[in-house]
Amino acid sequence: MNLKDFIYDVKDFPNKGVNFKDITPLLNNVEAFQYVIEQISIFVKESKANVVVAPEARGFLLASAVAFNTKTRFVLVRKPGKLPRKVLDIEYTLEYGTNHQQMHVGDIQPGDKVVIIDDILATGGTIEAIIDLVNQQQGQVSGISFLADLTDLHDKSLLSKYRVQKLIEY
Repeated sequence: MNLKDFIYDVKDFPNKGVNFKDITPLLNNVEAFQYVIEQISIFVKESKANVVVAPEARGFLLASAVAFNTKTRFVLVRKPGKLPRKVLDIEYTLEYGTNHQQMHVGDIQPGDKVVIIDDILATGGTIEAIIDLVNQQQGQVSGISFLADLTDLHDKSLLSKYRVQKLIEY
């Protein structure tokens, strides 16, 4: 299945110069969405993960379905002010500015095997922040899965020490 057929480019969104990858057509196609969830689920099982972690909002769409499918726990990573309990907070750089990511303290237990799931790998700032949040709670990143990798936006060695799944490369 050519998943690129279900991802549209939106130029200058959310800022001028950004070529946004719109995954909503993929989510709106039953066969394509099921295929993606199955492929990521296989990766999660092969990684022997007991937890999947994802950033809002599009990461949630993939990871919640994968967590259900693989019977793993699902941990949310959110922007500031969205999680009600005590959080760990980290600032990071993304392709069009800086932001913060937060995770509830205690959602990752020491020794948890974690697969991080997100829709797009761009500069890598979001993923590096999430890895740091997992490490701060003594979890082990056993894999990282992306729907798509924008290879021109990051160094080729980024994430080289991790087991990484990329369903599409641009």
